Amino acid sequence: MDNIKLLLEKQRTAFQEGLFRAPARRQEALNALFQAVKRHETEIAKALYRDLGKCEFEARATEISVLLDEIVLLKRKLKTFAKPRRVPTSLLNFPSKGLIYPEPYGNTLIFSAWNYPFQLMLMPLIGAVAAGNTVIAKPAEQAPATAAVLEKILSEAFTPEHVAVVQGGRETACELLQERFDYIFYTGGPGGGKAVLKAAAEFMTPVTLELGGKSPCIVDADARLDLAARRIVWGKFLNAGQTCVAPDYILVHQSLREPLLERLNYYINRFYGADPSKSPDYPRIINESHFDRLLKLYPKADADREIRYIAPTVIADATPDAPVMTDEIFGPLLPVLAVQDLDEAIRFINGRPKPLALYYFGTSGRKRVLAETSSGGACINETVSHLINPSMPFGGVGPSGMGAYHGKWSFETFTHYKSVMEKSTGIDLPMRYPPNLSGKLKILKLLSR
Repeated sequence: MDNIKLLLEKQRTAFQEGLFRAPARRQEALNALFQAVKRHETEIAKALYRDLGKCEFEARATEISVLLDEIVLLKRKLKTFAKPRRVPTSLLNFPSKGLIYPEPYGNTLIFSAWNYPFQLMLMPLIGAVAAGNTVIAKPAEQAPATAAVLEKILSEAFTPEHVAVVQGGRETACELLQERFDYIFYTGGPGGGKAVLKAAAEFMTPVTLELGGKSPCIVDADARLDLAARRIVWGKFLNAGQTCVAPDYILVHQSLREPLLERLNYYINRFYGADPSKSPDYPRIINESHFDRLLKLYPKADADREIRYIAPTVIADATPDAPVMTDEIFGPLLPVLAVQDLDEAIRFINGRPKPLALYYFGTSGRKRVLAETSSGGACINETVSHLINPSMPFGGVGPSGMGAYHGKWSFETFTHYKSVMEKSTGIDLPMRYPPNLSGKLKILKLLSR
């Protein structure tokens, strides 16, 4: 606890002295991070394999490459994002000019999640650094190999007064939350999100919560069935289903139920072979605790506890009240429920908490689904890929999260936009000063029109 207090005090002092405020200094810091990541790419991939069984292609595609692209984008756009913006002023404020000054919040705290432990730690951190903040980073303890590499990379790229890593479990997280920060960014489950929100309320600290939920996937009657099955299998079983925006369950038009089930199983076999436990492309469950949780949801899954393997499993006999339909799955179990029409699918989704993502395959119901449902994000005839588009904000709504990031939204998340009015000293109109005579009221009414 004393170490955390001392570290935070050093960062407060550094921030107050303005050591990291200059845009050029921020760009240097981002470049140092870019170079450190490049130096350790192989080590990162090996750590992700040890923690989650990710093959090198998946590690690079979903964690390393997207992270490097984000650094390049923010480094290139930083000076534009950080520049004060001139805005119009009203006639009632004449003569004056309005300015919006982007300024960093100050000392920030970032919690990472274990499912994508590298990029979920560094993606928000890039935004915090680009915006001019200091950072205390808390990696996910469930992914210890990646956490160790993260600490090595961040200690090479930054001084502790700028960015520091604090390792540990729940007790450490609780100690961090007892301190006053200027901003907290949390990625994880709803239980942890509530704890963060409760602790933040003590100090009135603003937060971003990136949570999850049961992201539905609608397969409408006019969907291109083979394409839908292929993209659903890819998005669902990426990282063995341990993705916050993975399709959690399918609502398929009853006329397509049987052919969809056949195509889903066909693509599982095509992607991972007859025995996915032997596939180099199929990851593992993060730990035994999550392995046991998944088997409680669906005990009939093909599984091997010794190697933390659960097979890609399509659940054809799912019912709305089954255990696998009550909580976010966060694993390679895919329930399939038939619906009579799009009306039933929309009612089903709207009768449950707002999800982090929603997927629709088809043509005729696209506009209805987008207009009549609410979700953090959505894809039409695709899954998951909206997550890696830096031109769109990524975040939840309601129980699936609050706030957003990626691209310029990462910068904005860690930035306070200060409104500044600069009034002329050469002219001082007497109208606003007492006494408020009747003639002034007439003028005010005319101006208000």
